[in-house]
Amino acid sequence: MMYHLRITFATATRILHQLSHDHRTVALIFLVPCLLLSILWWLFEDSRATFDHLAPALLGVFPFVLMFIITSITTLRERIGGTMERLMTAPMGKLDFMLGYMIAFGLLAIVQALLASSLLLYVFDLDIAGPDWFMVSVALCDALLGTALGLLVSAFARSEFQAVQFMPAFVLPQFLISGLLMPLDKMPELLETIAYFFPLTYAIDALNEVALHADLTDNAWRDLWVVVGCIVVAVLLGALTLRRKS
Repeated sequence: MMYHLRITFATATRILHQLSHDHRTVALIFLVPCLLLSILWWLFEDSRATFDHLAPALLGVFPFVLMFIITSITTLRERIGGTMERLMTAPMGKLDFMLGYMIAFGLLAIVQALLASSLLLYVFDLDIAGPDWFMVSVALCDALLGTALGLLVSAFARSEFQAVQFMPAFVLPQFLISGLLMPLDKMPELLETIAYFFPLTYAIDALNEVALHADLTDNAWRDLWVVVGCIVVAVLLGALTLRRKS
């Protein structure tokens, strides 16, 4: 057990070391969600009610989408470059590989979500009814969800172009029917049913719950645990479906 933990953390350390030299990717991860939220604030500067309504949900969407894209492409690039095959010649399991990547990108996702949440709550003075810590926790989990799903889909792509194709095929449908554009109970019944199979639906619902209710509701806790469960499932499925040969 300790041996596998050493392999996992060694993998995470290697990836973080590589990313430390990729300043553009790190800047993209940390700054883009903050920039997008700043544009949203600027757009609705004279309509605080609209900003307070949209910002919590988009706090879940922006980090999720960005971490999904960056994680899937970066992981696939290592596979195509033969890095994974070389690592697999050593006594490294697929789960060791996935957890190493999850830890490395997860740490970046956590910093990203903390920056975006702090910007909304303490710079733009986002008005929410519930506790700040719960909104930050959901934002963290949502960024980790994007990371985990990015790792999962990278196992099915054979090129960076295919990895990018998962964005409109996998992420945009979740965006459209997650409750951001229209309340779930106002949708056609079939779309509402499908929405509950998408993890982004629960992330956005949790953020809306904490924005609207002073006390944490049962739905808010349910949503948070569903997102956490989806992260675990995505990592395990990614390890099961990962091919040793690119």
